[in-house]
Amino acid sequence: MNQFAKFAMTITDRLVRNRSRLPLWLNKLIDSVAKNPDGIAGKIASLVLGGGAGAVPKATDVPSTEIRLYIGSTNYAGQGYQWARAMTASYPGVGARNMAVELPGGFAFPADSLVPVAIYNRSKAWQQAEFQAASAFTHVLIEAERPLFGSLYGRDVAREIAALTAQGVSMAFLSHGTDARSPRRHLATTPWSHFADSPTETAATQADVDLNLALIAAHNLPVFVSTPDLLLDLPSAKWCPVVIDPRAWQQSRPSGQQKKVVVAHAPSMGSAKGTHLIDDAVRNLAAQGIIEYRPVSGVASADMPAVFRDADIVLDQFRAGSYGVAACEAMASGRVVVGHVLPDVRRYVRESTGRDLPIVEANPTTIAATILALVDDRERMRSLGTQGEEFVAQVHSGALSAAVLNDNWIHADDLAH
Repeated sequence: MNQFAKFAMTITDRLVRNRSRLPLWLNKLIDSVAKNPDGIAGKIASLVLGGGAGAVPKATDVPSTEIRLYIGSTNYAGQGYQWARAMTASYPGVGARNMAVELPGGFAFPADSLVPVAIYNRSKAWQQAEFQAASAFTHVLIEAERPLFGSLYGRDVAREIAALTAQGVSMAFLSHGTDARSPRRHLATTPWSHFADSPTETAATQADVDLNLALIAAHNLPVFVSTPDLLLDLPSAKWCPVVIDPRAWQQSRPSGQQKKVVVAHAPSMGSAKGTHLIDDAVRNLAAQGIIEYRPVSGVASADMPAVFRDADIVLDQFRAGSYGVAACEAMASGRVVVGHVLPDVRRYVRESTGRDLPIVEANPTTIAATILALVDDRERMRSLGTQGEEFVAQVHSGALSAAVLNDNWIHADDLAH
């Protein structure tokens, strides 16, 4: 790697670690590379940070099991890797692998197969070898409607589906969030929607979502979503919950035992999470000595269990109307999680799991009163912490996600006989 590329990777890594301090336009640019490596920003990144030179990585390893599941290529928040692990752990006859595009500077999460963005975009040798490998799997799960093989099929997911189906592969879609969350619908659902911030960017997002929803509608394939709010956009889909390892987040101290309640807020993207909408109210409580407020930024994910260890309440998000990996990690830590979750989302979670979602409801207009009520009821805080741990263990530890994929698509039990 040349010196310029090394310098660029250092700068990129620094940006990623401090995302919550960055302006919105720069966060959007980072997301455009991470979510769409075959787009303009991704192509520029591949040219600047390697240009496609270097050794071509091996194609994804094909398991020897009767049922072989391939997941790719976005691996947002490491979920492709986690779903693969969950399937393997839950069904001995299933071998699962995930492939992800590796972005420089710390973007990548653990994956079974990582391909540098430059290779993904430009190496015909890798693209052809990866297609041959994927063709040897029995099932392929396409994440976020993104291409699996770079430019091999003109970055056309429909052509990839046709090519793999011709090889006898069973296909399915899994939507992660921004790829299928309609700004039009979201703006009509919650007044705090982040889509209200920039009409130009929102119009571009809507156009992308419309294309993705049309792609899904054009194929009679199983469809899954990673967060329950996406069922409002894809009502025929099945919810495949995000997965974390609860053991990595367990804490010995229950919430609410400290003399002064510690409130933490660690948004990956402050504007999208609504930090600016709640910050004054929370800081005012801290100024009165009612709580200790700890806004967190630039902390590596490996260090977040320590952040939660010292907190009692974790403020999640106040714009999306749903919840994701970060809220699950906080609940697994036994912390009281506060955020804005739409009634339809809570209803679906209750109907599908038999449990109420133990995230305390609050919005920018009620955040101060919500925190005050929790501070005055330490027993409720301890109970909510326990409920959160139990909820994650049942819903987000992998077994339920694997069962959803199996029961609605893979049918490992039937194929094994």
